[in-house]
Formats: sequence, structure tokens, C-alpha cells
Amino acid sequence: MEKHTKEKIEGLLNKNKVVLFMKGTPQAPQCGFSARAVAILQECDTEFASCDVLADEAVRNGIKEFGNWPTIPQLYVNKELVGGSDIMMEMFQSGELQTLLGK
Repeated sequence: MEKHTKEKIEGLLNKNKVVLFMKGTPQAPQCGFSARAVAILQECDTEFASCDVLADEAVRNGIKEFGNWPTIPQLYVNKELVGGSDIMMEMFQSGELQTLLGK
């Protein structure tokens, strides 16, 4: 991964407690998994930053390497990778995600 890409990812994680790397934007998700991830965070009444990986090919590939996670979306909380939309849904249903988010 290029240094610039790593710095961009780290910058987002350092500035924001909750970051969702997704396809599209929260207002206009570009895949069903990203839409589900946004809906889960909204249901948790959580403020989050997002990064549209479709707008930046370097970040799209870099975030997969950064977190050693092959798919998008990817949720980070306190700079730690939580996982994708399936893991988010499981954690939401068990209440674990709300606890992690301080809700």
C-alpha cells in the first residue's frame, strides 16, 4: 500500500471514533451491504464518518490490506476493525454493537 493511502486511512481513523468504509455515501449507498451497514449505525443512533471507496481506488484496495479484511463495507470503532455488515448485524442483534458504541 502506498504511504499516502495509509496516511489517509489512518487520518480518518484518528479523527473519528466510528468510521465506515463503504461503497457510496450514507445518503446514497451503492450496494446492499453498505446500505445495511448504514441502517444499523443509524438504528444505533450513532454519529459516524464514512469513506466512499468507489471514489478512491487506492483506498478501496488499501483498506482491504490495512485491516486484512477482503470485503467492503468495513466498520472501525476506536481505530479497531469490527467487521463487515454481516458481523455488524450479528453484533446489533445481540446488543454487542450498541455496547461497543457506548449506547
